[in-house]
Amino acid sequence: MAEAEQVDDAELSLQGINMLLNNGFKESAELFHRYRNYSPLMSFGASFVSFLNAMMTFEEEKMQVACEDLRATERLCECDSIGVIETIKNKIRKNADSQKSEVAMMERLQRLIIVADCQVYLAVLSFVRQELSAYIKAGWILRKAWKTYNKCYSDISQLQEACQRRSSAPQGAPPPDPAAHSEKLPLQTEDGQQEAQSSIRPKPGQKSPQPYDSRVSAESLSRLKGSVSFGYGLFHLCISMVPPHLLKIINLLGFPGDRQQGLSSLTYASESKDMKAPLATLALLWYHTVVQPFFALDGSETEAGLLAAKEILQKKEAEYPNSSLFMFFKGRVQRLECQISSALTSFNSALELATEQREIQHICLYEIGWCSMIELSFTEAFRAFDRLRMESRWSQCYYAYLTGVCQGAAGDLDGACSVLKDAARLFRRKNNQIEQFSMRRAEDLRKLPPTKERCTTAAIEVLYLWKALPNCSTSKLQHMVQVLQQMEDSSCAGLNHLLLGAVYKCLGNSTNAVQSFQVALRDEQGRLSNSYVQPYSLYELGCILLENTESAAKGKALLLQAKEEFTAYDFENRLHVRIHTALASLKEAQ
Repeated sequence: MAEAEQVDDAELSLQGINMLLNNGFKESAELFHRYRNYSPLMSFGASFVSFLNAMMTFEEEKMQVACEDLRATERLCECDSIGVIETIKNKIRKNADSQKSEVAMMERLQRLIIVADCQVYLAVLSFVRQELSAYIKAGWILRKAWKTYNKCYSDISQLQEACQRRSSAPQGAPPPDPAAHSEKLPLQTEDGQQEAQSSIRPKPGQKSPQPYDSRVSAESLSRLKGSVSFGYGLFHLCISMVPPHLLKIINLLGFPGDRQQGLSSLTYASESKDMKAPLATLALLWYHTVVQPFFALDGSETEAGLLAAKEILQKKEAEYPNSSLFMFFKGRVQRLECQISSALTSFNSALELATEQREIQHICLYEIGWCSMIELSFTEAFRAFDRLRMESRWSQCYYAYLTGVCQGAAGDLDGACSVLKDAARLFRRKNNQIEQFSMRRAEDLRKLPPTKERCTTAAIEVLYLWKALPNCSTSKLQHMVQVLQQMEDSSCAGLNHLLLGAVYKCLGNSTNAVQSFQVALRDEQGRLSNSYVQPYSLYELGCILLENTESAAKGKALLLQAKEEFTAYDFENRLHVRIHTALASLKEAQ
């Protein structure tokens, strides 16, 4: 491969990922396949495309191919477990050629990071299969990957510091004393302990060797730091969002969870020249536009995230002018800013751009359905969710429920009843809270049978649970108040008042919101059928009381009551994360 020998694999791999994100999925796959055996980096690029293809389709055959490709890349990168810095130290001892030492060190770092990346993606594929043995194996793989990320991140950071010290030294100054340098750059051993590198000090009468980092370019180190920062940052960010009652178990496995460290590492990765820079950018957009708004305590946190997301999108607009994914995130920002008409335009554009990427089309359809629900345009929402119900291989029970709800709210009660009946048949994942909830609610709606008002109330409930009510306009919220006030079913009186309180809160009417939440809290009749109403009412009341200094102590007590006195209700983990966020914010303010 004469041509391939001349290519810069770091630049070519970044080009391949950029090609993929600009809707060139086939072209990207062809590029990586062509150069798959050229270098570990290109092999990883090819394996990543296989992994992405598997995750977009969930087809067993493609998941198997992805596993085989990832293992092949892992084998290509296999190397011993001696630390990076120790390897270079040994090379200096042996007076190895300095240029070869540099190349060997950079290659070794790159391979270690690729191995960790492969392990993470293999773990994800194991989790998808949802087998107990796979969970255990995947947890062990993730622990290995984290240790590698942590070690490489530490080693590269130390090398960068040494490189910066060298570059800032006065011109003509003697090289730094290796003995002093060794004290500042400890060697991390496999068990995480540190030892001084006293062994590289020269013996009496022996010429001092050059510091091992003296020929490492700052640019190469920066790219490698970007490479490891993606996995390192993603670990920190994802684990920081784990429900508090599971966090102790995860910490026992040695996983950290520093959200700010995660964000700063992903930001560094996104600005690097590594092939994972675009993926880090997508991860940041996902956090700012999907995760943070879902768990944020108040609008200020969401607003800060949206400003960061808009800055990223503006900076990357020229680089990804026709990317369906970037257009999707643009729509997310617009939706969260309550620009629903503009959001629908963006999601529809993303849908058209993703003609050969079915799963991206599905997330666009999902958002189109949600924006239509926010506008109370139930016919349009029905069309989007119905297409998802027919095309998607996952969450069909959930999509059937949303389809039936929107169909009924639009006035087609016979069609709604038929689709809601299908929800039970499509129920697959018994351990999935969303599908359990959807199946149960579909049965409740079908029994009476459904009315337009009850289906509209069900739509409002979903908007509340998914924190979409703040995206609704004042006129739509006022219409919801009218619908909820007209409901006379005593079996769901508590739920109606919880939803009414949430709508009043969005309208800025705290007095009516508090009254509605208090009524919902006293509802004992509907506790069995709507088990989440009371803890959620306590949480909502607590959050309103936290806004006033005089009532903050009472608000905190209500949050703790919601956390400690209620268990085994719908979306318990979701509420626990929000309570944890609220209490943490209160602690920071004190």
